[in-house]
Amino acid sequence: MSDTPLPQRVREMLLQPNPAVMATLAADGRPVSVATWYLLEDDGRIMLGLDATRARIKHMENDPRISLTVLDKDNWYTHVSLQGRVVSIVPDEGLRDIDRLSIHYGGNPYPNRESPRVTAHVEITKWHVWGALRDE
Repeated sequence: MSDTPLPQRVREMLLQPNPAVMATLAADGRPVSVATWYLLEDDGRIMLGLDATRARIKHMENDPRISLTVLDKDNWYTHVSLQGRVVSIVPDEGLRDIDRLSIHYGGNPYPNRESPRVTAHVEITKWHVWGALRDE
């Protein structure tokens, strides 16, 4: 587990549209994990686009610690696990952020234009790698 900046090879993997699972903590301390889309921003933070009605928003408001595991889409034994803190949760005005995510993952703007969305930014505090990233 490292708290040093991400090496270029790790950044390159995180810039790809890889599957990811995020974990939050419920009010009673239960870990809750869900598949999610993410983007690594230029400033090194992780951007998450979330349905504003989901329980994970409340989880992050109550306890900003989260974990995000990103799996290499071609080799799931290669992955990066990030731990961090949610530093902001704001409305996704005009669905700009979910559109960025949807285009990154699927090539098209997000189809559901009715459901309210929020954008969460996560500051990475620790990370570790496994698989091919570890061997380099």
